[in-house]
Formats: sequence, C-alpha cells, structure tokens
Amino acid sequence: MTEAKDLERAFARIVQLVDQRGLPGVSRSSGASPALLVADSTLAELHDETVLALACPRHQKVLLMDISPKVYFETEQQVGQNVVLVHLDKIDDEELSLRLHDAWEYVAPDNLRKYVD
Repeated sequence: MTEAKDLERAFARIVQLVDQRGLPGVSRSSGASPALLVADSTLAELHDETVLALACPRHQKVLLMDISPKVYFETEQQVGQNVVLVHLDKIDDEELSLRLHDAWEYVAPDNLRKYVD
C-alpha cells in the first residue's frame, strides 16, 4: 500500500510541474505505468516512485548524463533510445520542471508548440 501511495505522490509532483508550466495537449496515459502523453507520444513515464523516464533527444541525453551522472542515467534498455532516466530523489523541482518542458518541446507537434514561449 505504501508503494502505491509513493507512486501517486511522485506522479502528482510531475503533473503539478507540467501544469505550472502550462504545457498544452498533455494527457494521462491509461497504461500500466503512470505516464503523460502529448499527441500519443510519451512525454514522461514513471518506472517506480524514484525513477522517471523522460523523452529526450540522444545528444541531449549524453550531455545530461555527463554533466549530472547522479541525476541522469540509462540502462541497457535505453541505450540508443530518445529517453533518459531521472533519479527523482536527486533532482529539484526547478530543474525537473525545465527537463519536463524540454521533453514537451521534443515530442509536441508544431500546432501545440506555437502556444508556448
């Protein structure tokens, strides 16, 4: 029961940061893991209460992992993929909000991007 509450709390943090940014077109996934979608593309998906998978171009992922390896990482499953894993307990809300915005810009279609500065 505690795991479910921790997962809900972690997802609520992600949703709140996306809402504060005012990013249009974001919806919740009805899949097995809590996730946010933009136009059927995955923006962010919780692996568990401490790890978030975030859409990210490969070149930016490499840079993030080099700069902050304690925060950003990948497993064998993400090598070569446009997704970076984030340790949620190692990132503050300001930086996570920026990364969520970057992920949104990466996956959002042009017709939504024109509504956000």
